[in-house]
Amino acid sequence: MRTRCKICGLYREEDIAYINLIKPEYCGFIIDYPKSYRSLHIEQVEKLSGIVDKQIVRVGVFVDEEVEIIEDLLKRDVIDMAQLHGKEDDSLIQRVQENTGKPVIKAFVIDSKAAYEKACKSSADYILLDAGKGEGRQFDWDVISENPPERKYFLAGGLNRDNVKQAVDLLHPFAVDLSSGVETEKKKDLEKIKEIKEILESI
Repeated sequence: MRTRCKICGLYREEDIAYINLIKPEYCGFIIDYPKSYRSLHIEQVEKLSGIVDKQIVRVGVFVDEEVEIIEDLLKRDVIDMAQLHGKEDDSLIQRVQENTGKPVIKAFVIDSKAAYEKACKSSADYILLDAGKGEGRQFDWDVISENPPERKYFLAGGLNRDNVKQAVDLLHPFAVDLSSGVETEKKKDLEKIKEIKEILESI
């Protein structure tokens, strides 16, 4: 099965135009996380998500957000999935799943085998394995290759056109998640997005 593509951190109308043209399977909006220059207020997400091509799954990215806000955006179909990057536990994940009927991705920083083992036990529909929030670097992939997860996962952390083929060939993730790896001067780059999609389709 071909590895899917998620382009995360969209924050301009131009970004939406790019993904509507290239059509990655997933796109991501970072919601109310001021530490990121890609962060959007809810009103901005409502506007941008409304012009995303219907073929693309819209993911809201949250860091320790109030659960009621997450559920509201899912119930109103502003987003199609929630991606949780904070200290959210299984009880919160299960609540969102039960109250909305929508899928949840739980992100984990893989800085040890113990962290990886914890991630694999998550009750989320998908897990996302990362090096850290917005750091643009990759973690030790050997942790995964030595003991591949028996579940669908998104691979993130420092992925770009130079290493994404190697990552897919080695790890066979369900999807790859890119943000800074498809940017030039902190703005999404159409040619880089296009190149990533072409690489994935060639594997």
